Amino acid sequence: MTWPPSLIDELEQAFSNGDIGRRAKALRLVADLFSIGSGQFSNEHIELFDQIMQSIVGKIDISARAAFSKCLSSLPDAPGGVIRLLAFDDAIEVAGPVLQSARIEQADLVLNAQTMSQPHLLAISERAVLPEQVTDVLLERGDPAVARSTARNAGAVFSDNGYATLVERSRHDDDLALSVWGRPELPRLNLVKLFVEASGAVQELFEAQAPRQLLIVRELVARASTELLKQCRTGSDALTHVTELHRGGALHDERLMEFAELGDFDRTAIAMSLMCDLPIELVEQVLVRNVNPEQLLVLAKATNLTWRTTKAILMLGARPDRVEASEMERAFATFTRLQVKTAMAAMQFYRLRERAKLSSGAA
Repeated sequence: MTWPPSLIDELEQAFSNGDIGRRAKALRLVADLFSIGSGQFSNEHIELFDQIMQSIVGKIDISARAAFSKCLSSLPDAPGGVIRLLAFDDAIEVAGPVLQSARIEQADLVLNAQTMSQPHLLAISERAVLPEQVTDVLLERGDPAVARSTARNAGAVFSDNGYATLVERSRHDDDLALSVWGRPELPRLNLVKLFVEASGAVQELFEAQAPRQLLIVRELVARASTELLKQCRTGSDALTHVTELHRGGALHDERLMEFAELGDFDRTAIAMSLMCDLPIELVEQVLVRNVNPEQLLVLAKATNLTWRTTKAILMLGARPDRVEASEMERAFATFTRLQVKTAMAAMQFYRLRERAKLSSGAA
């Protein structure tokens, strides 16, 4: 590769004196040269550009760095070292454009989200693709604007913890709740929990945004959940599997614990519904309302579940790092104190109440 004489002269002059304007001009020339030849350079050439760019970029003002960042951000072979340097610039005008670049490494995105400012996190949240390792950090550290932007991003992928965090934060943020509601892949556990914990006003907004989805969830939490399970492939598989276990006498404490520890909401809910002889919609509401676990403790005690299984069900869909040890200790104390006879009487009351609802509905 040969360098134009004018560029060589410019670089020599830029490095030989401390004039910021001359350095900025030299960087523009290097950037222009790289842009023109982008896609044609060897790895050796790109590394050479990287070294030159990094040596200049830290010695120019913000406006020049911002223009340089914008120039490199869309180039598929932009030098990785200078991209990283720009991404960790304190000035969002500089960092913002390259935080959209395909050349920035995932590990650097995670580190950036862990250490940089909220505007940096907001810029990351707008990337075309967001892996779950990145969204976990954005939801953990991000302010409301970052959380909403992440939830609206169709290219974002969320872990189980990420979904739980979205629903948890939605309890106090109606705008976020609407964004989360609009995600078609939201797991059923989180979908039901989001709806149950939303205010009436927000539920009305849900209806305006996605009426079909609202109809399904209302059915899930109010009426024929078993029929809806049959309409969903995963739900139908779970229903068939658990029903066969129940008929064969193989649905017991250990099997229920397996479902809960695997985070299988459908099978856990169906199993408890069968074991308690209660409508699945009631069981689902008990499962998602684990902020107040008394009803769940009653059902667990009445069906002779162990504390280990009960605890696994209490943790279903929750973030382990957000569950206070004191809360679990109080639940354990209540579970230990509760008599089986009392719990069975309470469960029978639930059955009678649900049958009364069905009778009044039929009338």
